[in-house]
Amino acid sequence: MMTGHWYFDFISPFSYLQLGKVLGWRERFEITPVPIMFGAVLKHQGNLGPAEIPGRREFTYRFVQWQAEQAGIALRFPPVHPFNPMTALRLCIAAGTSWESIAAIFDHLWRDGNAGANATELAEVGRTLGIENVENATNDANIKNALRANTEGAITAGVFGVPTLRIGAELFWGNDTAPMIEDWLAHPDRFDNAEYRRIANLPVGIERRR
Repeated sequence: MMTGHWYFDFISPFSYLQLGKVLGWRERFEITPVPIMFGAVLKHQGNLGPAEIPGRREFTYRFVQWQAEQAGIALRFPPVHPFNPMTALRLCIAAGTSWESIAAIFDHLWRDGNAGANATELAEVGRTLGIENVENATNDANIKNALRANTEGAITAGVFGVPTLRIGAELFWGNDTAPMIEDWLAHPDRFDNAEYRRIANLPVGIERRR
């Protein structure tokens, strides 16, 4: 039976935009949601996020808004971005990393445009998930360790961005890779030919000094 893992972070509007598609794919194969700290992945790579780069930040926000409008998805940016998603990620884990908790937190942040960087700002959504004391729940050592393990596992699996859907050894990064995922699901041998193997091992011609 085919299984997948969906790596996401609440800081990512593209993760919010892809959630509906992931829920649809769940009807065809099992998918395990994995909340991770995107910032830790970027730090591991020595990279900046798109919202940290002038010019790219503005274009990214416009692209997010446009994608939402094209897909008919309600979206309102939180009051500030980027924000610290750690408490939201821990809250998700404390709520069992259920699809219901994932949707509730994403809706709080990205559908309704609420702040969500600390326990106070997440108190309302916490109560809807049955967690009355978000501060205590998100400071539990087991919850902290689970988020750290999720992130380290994602890095080990080769994840470099969010959202990423991993199916077996295949990684599909980004909301706009949905057509590629659909094609691969219909043709699992899509990348099993000489040209795909050639470009997977294409030599590097020049490297920039950092």
